[in-house]
Amino acid sequence: MLSPSPSTPTPGGVLFVASDVDPAHDLDYNRWYDREHVLERVRIPGFVSGTRYQAIEAGKRYLGLYHTESLAVFGTPAYRQAFQHQTPWSVTNLERMRQPMRRVCQVLAHTGAGQGSVLVIIQLPLGSTQAQLETQVLALGAQLAQVDGFVHSCLYLPDESLSTPLPQESTEGRVLQPMLLVHASTLSGAQQLRAQASRALAVSSEATSLYALGWQLHAVDL
Repeated sequence: MLSPSPSTPTPGGVLFVASDVDPAHDLDYNRWYDREHVLERVRIPGFVSGTRYQAIEAGKRYLGLYHTESLAVFGTPAYRQAFQHQTPWSVTNLERMRQPMRRVCQVLAHTGAGQGSVLVIIQLPLGSTQAQLETQVLALGAQLAQVDGFVHSCLYLPDESLSTPLPQESTEGRVLQPMLLVHASTLSGAQQLRAQASRALAVSSEATSLYALGWQLHAVDL
């Protein structure tokens, strides 16, 4: 039986980028992500993995998650160099993004472990402290762990100073909401987990997304 595990003293970090693009640019956009961008980012010291997802039910069709050893990685010279000196191919495709959503987050309050084939994302209301959010997510994770198909749940807590917007991201009304992520091994399990978590959190379906795992690269593979 899975049980909640306490957050680590030094939480891991993650770069969360949800995006959309005109379908006319899909081919080049995906080639850029698959052949350059993920590899380039995962090669930065302190990056652990890069993972691509495509929407099942979500407002933005593409999602990239880049896990790091800690938030401190996003302040290193190596990361700043990559972020401030994009390749021409990167500049072209970053400008093609439609209303992207870039967040740099702490990863906290884990229950279970591993990567599922389907990812549930739930935007959490503002107003709670970090301690309250961790307690809430751990308690909910213990309940979700009893559902068939559950793999892993955790809390993404955005860091305001590090979550600078991408060029095409609107800053008007930009809100950095915490997120509950739930990994599932099946679509049916993910749908059940989303429904149960949404009820427990009293959030609407508009605050939730479903993504299918595309592919993943680990730094240890390079």
